[in-house]
Amino acid sequence: MCNRYESGSLDDAARYFRASPARRFNSGGGTIHPKDRGLVVLDRDGERVIDQMTWGFPLVLKGKKGQPLKPKPVNNARFDKLDGFWKRWTAPANRCLIPVTRYAEAEGPKGKKTETWLSVADRPMMAWAGLWRTNDDEEWGDCYTGVMTDAAPELAKIHDRAPVILAADDWETWLTAPLDDLYKFDRPWPAAAVKVDATDRSWVR
Repeated sequence: MCNRYESGSLDDAARYFRASPARRFNSGGGTIHPKDRGLVVLDRDGERVIDQMTWGFPLVLKGKKGQPLKPKPVNNARFDKLDGFWKRWTAPANRCLIPVTRYAEAEGPKGKKTETWLSVADRPMMAWAGLWRTNDDEEWGDCYTGVMTDAAPELAKIHDRAPVILAADDWETWLTAPLDDLYKFDRPWPAAAVKVDATDRSWVR
């Protein structure tokens, strides 16, 4: 599953997605990890806007004595679970696009895993299909999760799952169409169009 990605700058994402900032905020930058603040694109009141939310839906677990533990960010949603656990958040009002310039996977033997970065070869940015929800918790705030599908067979040795990447012509469908119309996106981006950058940088820093 994707646990690390880069989104590029707010200005670049706003231009690429033809979206206006929903409010004033510090766009941050650099590498995004679960529970970091990241950019999302969504339709709001008939306009396409770009906002900032927490990456990962908060999952509250309980300790051995039944006490609530610190929430854990659920930052990926399996496509084949959209009609189950995730269904309450699959309405058009809860869908978004996640701006991504590239995402990383851990590759190699346990204890020696390194960063491998993947991106769409002919584009400066990709649209990762996502879901978002409101959240009243002041620390967590509104949050989003990225939808995953099976990886292309040629890339499965890196990881067997991959983000659902949407072509520009499909953005409107993802944001507005009924859930039954979205299953055609449950497929990987073609491996021939994916750039792979295997590095020697340690996954754990």
